[in-house]
Amino acid sequence: MRKMASVWGLCNWVAAVFAALVLLGGVSMKAKVEAAREFRVGDGEGWHEPAELNSSLYSDWATRNRFHVGDSLNFEYKNDSVLVVDKWSYYHCKASDPVTAFDNGNSTFTLDKPGFFYFISGTANHCKNGQRLIVDVMSPHRIPRSAPPSIASAPEAGVGGLSPYASPLSSASSGAARGTSPAAVAVLMSRLAMATFAARMRFYH
Repeated sequence: MRKMASVWGLCNWVAAVFAALVLLGGVSMKAKVEAAREFRVGDGEGWHEPAELNSSLYSDWATRNRFHVGDSLNFEYKNDSVLVVDKWSYYHCKASDPVTAFDNGNSTFTLDKPGFFYFISGTANHCKNGQRLIVDVMSPHRIPRSAPPSIASAPEAGVGGLSPYASPLSSASSGAARGTSPAAVAVLMSRLAMATFAARMRFYH
């Protein structure tokens, strides 16, 4: 009866290990991304021709923010326009061949890839006076992965003074702390669990 109880406890522990592995794989193998943000260009200033002494208005605004793939820019303006242009057109304030153009007074542009995006005003001389914007878009927002669920320790052996086996969680946790990939941790935990189970079964038989 004592052997059967120990075997039953070991089976329950192994089942708990594999259930945790399934949960760990589902959590860690999926990239978690924060919700996209919408930025109002210029904040309270909106999109307009800057004052003569404030020509760096939009470059200063861009440096105060961090943009990621999936975020969007909202331009609010009156009697003006927003042109999405290439790098050359940006630096030469060329408005004749935009990639995309908006003139409805309240325009939203989604940043759909990493890299630089260039915006200028389509109104004459506004671009040269500072109404232009560069944003550097980074990869999507990442959420730090949560710690894996705890796993019950292996039951202590009570037959023949057999020393208890160490839980594979300790080895897996140390591997994760060193930067081991979640997949490698899962494989290690699985192998340790099966080895422990096999060793116990050989002992009982």
